[in-house]
Amino acid sequence: MSTHGEQPGQNPQTGGTPGSSGTPLDPQAYWEALYGESPRWSGNVNAILARVAEDILPGTALDLGCGEGADVLWLAHRGWHAVGVDIAQGAIIRARATAEATELEEGRAQFLRSDLSVLTQERRPEELTGPFELVTASYFQSPVALDRQRILQAAASLVAPSGHLLLTSHAAAPSWADPEAWQPHDDEPGHAGHDHTHADHQHADFPTPQDELTMLSLDPHEWETLRAEVVTRTTTAPDGSPGQLDDTIVLLRRRGIPATGTR
Repeated sequence: MSTHGEQPGQNPQTGGTPGSSGTPLDPQAYWEALYGESPRWSGNVNAILARVAEDILPGTALDLGCGEGADVLWLAHRGWHAVGVDIAQGAIIRARATAEATELEEGRAQFLRSDLSVLTQERRPEELTGPFELVTASYFQSPVALDRQRILQAAASLVAPSGHLLLTSHAAAPSWADPEAWQPHDDEPGHAGHDHTHADHQHADFPTPQDELTMLSLDPHEWETLRAEVVTRTTTAPDGSPGQLDDTIVLLRRRGIPATGTR
């Protein structure tokens, strides 16, 4: 689930982590409840993705934790064949409905309901076999445990030669957050950086660019780092006052020549 509006958000993941009561949270149930019965996000494309994709020749794309599908649909309308994956059936239903209501060539936008750990498995759904010219994960952070490292490393392996991998993550708590409400939580596997908890009982790691690069552990002879930085964006806090959000941006390009006829 990507967040496309002004508020920070998280992505559907896999695994379980103790809640405040000590009871493991069920990822599927958590994210289905989060989406509820009405749209949760703005429907706008992630601004970082839009800026990056505009400089890449359209091809095939994979969006991890696609939520209600805004990024996938934006790509599809610009000539990409894009696939979005999310654990929440409610989000996928909403994404498909939006796609059907727009004028898109059949197959331009596909949405798959799946636990993202499927990417680490040898046998995957046909839609996830790749390769992809662009793999993107926007705010791939979660209040329930996830083997984030394995999933993102598996996703990187699906990037085509000369293709791109884009990770956009929350780098810090929002400027308006109560520091005492964001508690470190270091016992989850596959996380780089630190976790936090806030009033909505959600927490996510805050990876630095170097955290992300270390976590991916990609061969520098095979991959080129195009961007690895923290970007600050201005926004409006829940009380209407000015606020800011810090994002970690990592953009990598897989070296090599694309296969003939892939674009």
